[in-house]
Amino acid sequence: MSKTILVTGPDLDPAAARLVAEHGYQTVHTPAYADSAVISEYLQKTGAQGIVSRMGRLDAAVMDAAPQLKVISKHGVGVDNIDIAAAAERGIPVLVATGANAVSVAEHAIALLLAAVKRVLPLDAGLRAGRWEKPGFAGREIAGSTMGLMGMGAIAQATGRMAKGLGLTLAGYDPYAPDAAFSDLGVTRCETVEDLLARSDILSLHCPLTDQTRGILNADALARMPAGSYVINTARGGLIDEAALVAAIRSGHLAGAGLDTFAVEPPAADHPFFALPEIVLTPHIGGVTRQAGARVGVEAVRGIFQVLAGEAVAPERIINRKLLAAAQADLASVEK
Repeated sequence: MSKTILVTGPDLDPAAARLVAEHGYQTVHTPAYADSAVISEYLQKTGAQGIVSRMGRLDAAVMDAAPQLKVISKHGVGVDNIDIAAAAERGIPVLVATGANAVSVAEHAIALLLAAVKRVLPLDAGLRAGRWEKPGFAGREIAGSTMGLMGMGAIAQATGRMAKGLGLTLAGYDPYAPDAAFSDLGVTRCETVEDLLARSDILSLHCPLTDQTRGILNADALARMPAGSYVINTARGGLIDEAALVAAIRSGHLAGAGLDTFAVEPPAADHPFFALPEIVLTPHIGGVTRQAGARVGVEAVRGIFQVLAGEAVAPERIINRKLLAAAQADLASVEK
């Protein structure tokens, strides 16, 4: 049996690397954003039974190239780069590090919010270019505004707690979250996406990217938001119709946006976002802090060793547990 863990990306926190070594394993890293063929090649060469998924897509072809693969553990919570249905069909659990990077991502969402609303970057650029733009300037106070949280998971809840400290009122939408996720934080529960959009002076996205949520923030949705509102996205770029967002900002309906993720990463050099000073951009690093990296890396690696040892894993960490159960039931019926 191979004593190797494959990491799809160049980095793993030293605390996680120590945990790997303590179990008598070693890590092998693929290049950043390797394609499926390269990942398959690494799996075949190493015989790795577990993957820490960071960058690059893990599809059915990758899994079929590695029949020894027993577990995929996401370095974070976003699994849109993993075919979780294909994994379930092959009996492979897909784990997530629920909540491990919530504080870091929430802090980044608040940073994007403040930078966008307070016009920090264009004002800084103007001053460095020799302009003193105080005469005629009118800023905006955010206290008393409503922040809408699309999704009410750990990151959204952490963002909400910080936003309350800035005097923001909170509304949220998540058909899968329990009432306690809203009531414990004093969040008004919206029954529809349309209700959330209409309330949101600032809309912060915290939902996964699925077939149902892809492009959920389209031209119609943006038009439902109040005039002069803002969009903050630390979730997945594919949630937003990027052309519609550009149009809404150019028309003046939206005042700006703060974006850490893009539909295609990295974005093309001529992406229209770069021409709009109303948009604050960062390269998908909301959860990339030393502290979050240690927590996420350790959780990702620990989950792999739990599965390999046949130990129980917290159900909420197995993102495809229902699909696994269905696949196992189908197999059992066939065997009968």
